[in-house]
Amino acid sequence: MVVIRLARFGTKHIPRYRVTVADQKYAAKGRFLEVVGQFNPNPQGQDKELLLDLDKINYWMKRGAQPTERVRSLIRKAEKTK
Repeated sequence: MVVIRLARFGTKHIPRYRVTVADQKYAAKGRFLEVVGQFNPNPQGQDKELLLDLDKINYWMKRGAQPTERVRSLIRKAEKTK
């Protein structure tokens, strides 16, 4: 099954996340099909908190990709600010 989930990157104590489309059998930081956005839980200065490509997310969801609960809430948040 294809899922849309967060993959952590960044440094120690300063997390950043990529929103990735991946096969469920691969590790969260492992192989993925496409990066469809970024999430920064602690933005500073000019940094954006959330950058999502909603068109690509809708494309993958129409083809059966299932977002995790956290990603689903981020999608809702991005649609409100759109």
